[in-house]
Amino acid sequence: MAEETIFSKIIRKEIPADVLYQDELVTAFRDINPRAPSHILIIPNKLLPTVNDVEVEDELMMGRMFTVARKLAESEGVAEDGYRLIVNCNPFGGQEVYHIHMHLLGGRPLGPMIVS
Repeated sequence: MAEETIFSKIIRKEIPADVLYQDELVTAFRDINPRAPSHILIIPNKLLPTVNDVEVEDELMMGRMFTVARKLAESEGVAEDGYRLIVNCNPFGGQEVYHIHMHLLGGRPLGPMIVS
């Protein structure tokens, strides 16, 4: 079994977070270290450490992350101008918390994805 993370505690409301959305599959909350005017994390309620751990039975939950991202982008007022969704995987991908999470970033031009 995967090791519990800070995100597990946010899902269970054991630690405070600015939760914007929660249902039986996913939870979304503001990042505590925002990199853009809108920076929201969308996480599955099931602990999956990395994208490499996603199975066929997780497809509904993973799809829900995208539909919630769309709704949050609209409510944040960033949908029309554009936003970025990022999912990092493992150390070379920049993953810091080993509970899959999608970053929704918007509210300003975000520039290139990778600077060489």
